[in-house]
Parts: sequence; structure tokens; C-alpha cells
Amino acid sequence: MAFKIFSHHRTFRWMRQLHLWIGAWGAIAALLFGITGLVLNHRMGDNAWSQGKTEPVRKEQIVAPAEVRTSPEAMSTWLRQTRGLDADMIRKPRPGGGEGGRPDGPQKWNFSGGSARNSWSAEYVVGGENVDVKWTTSSPLAVFNKLHKGIGGTWWRVLSDSYAIAMILLALTGLWMWARGRGAKEMVMSVFALAALATGSAFVLAFL
Repeated sequence: MAFKIFSHHRTFRWMRQLHLWIGAWGAIAALLFGITGLVLNHRMGDNAWSQGKTEPVRKEQIVAPAEVRTSPEAMSTWLRQTRGLDADMIRKPRPGGGEGGRPDGPQKWNFSGGSARNSWSAEYVVGGENVDVKWTTSSPLAVFNKLHKGIGGTWWRVLSDSYAIAMILLALTGLWMWARGRGAKEMVMSVFALAALATGSAFVLAFL
């Protein structure tokens, strides 16, 4: 019995330490994602909040060699090797095209990269010769909003993934500690039950 009590205390102590350390790691990220989440949540309507500005810097049309027009991957490699444009994202038409298996308009390959502040994008219409490239720069508010959406390069994507995992663990350890010692009746008549009901209702309304 004494060993069981000691084991419970040790588990609680480890959970508490894990919760504290994870909270410290994700605290700044929680502020960033919380503030920008509010901003992004009010980006539409008559009283929309400012989202910052993204302004064009320059445009260029590049003639692509025939050998790199065979696939998006080949063109991405060519852009990186010849222009220093390392694509973080490549978009290409889905197999089968649009409605009825027919393509919806010209087939295009889109590439994008850069940082959240200084970014670039390229578009190639399949069957053509030219690649249209444009560069843009963003204001600080627009940069933070882009970071919220995971736009900021490979390293930021890895870091934001770690923040997301930290938030999941923070929620799980917090719930474990909060539920410890509470009975089923207390769990039902609690803030957690109210939050679960409100969240579930919002999900149902979202799918209607």
C-alpha cells in the first residue's frame, strides 16, 4: 500500500515537472499563436482587423529549358540550381483533373519559398516555355500571421511542429493532473465538461 502511494506521488511529480517544462518551452509560442489567431479570426467582414501588408517587389519571366519541363520536380531542381530559388512547397494538378476527369483550365505547376518576410513564388503553365516568378515582402504583422500558418521555411515548420506537440502534451498532462482525485460526478459537473460540450456543439454546427 505504501509503495502504491509512493508510486502515485512519484507519477504526479513527474507529470507536474513535464507539464512545467513543456509550458516553459511553448509559452512564447502560445502568445504568438494566440494573438495571431485572434487577428486571423477577424480578417473578414465590415470590421475586419488589419492583416498587415504583402507588397510585390519585382517580377521576372524565365525561359525554361525543354528538359526541365518534364516534371515539377525537375523544374524545382533547375530553379534551385540556376536561380537559387529553393522551393518549400510544390503544387501540381491532381491526377484525374477536375469534374468528370477533365482538367479545369490550363494545368499549372506552382512553386513557393523564401522566408515569411521575403518570399517568392513561381508559376508554370504546362506546355508553355516560360516560368513567371515574383518576389514579395511583408510587413511585421503579415509576417507573424504567416508564421501562424506555418509559412516561414523548413526550420520554422520544424519548430512550429514542436510547439504543436508541446501544446498537445501540455493539454494531456494538465487534464491528467486536474482529473486526479476527482470522481465521475465531479468530472461531469465541471468546467471541463462545459468546455467539452461547447466544443462539441461548435463542431456539430461547423459540419451542418
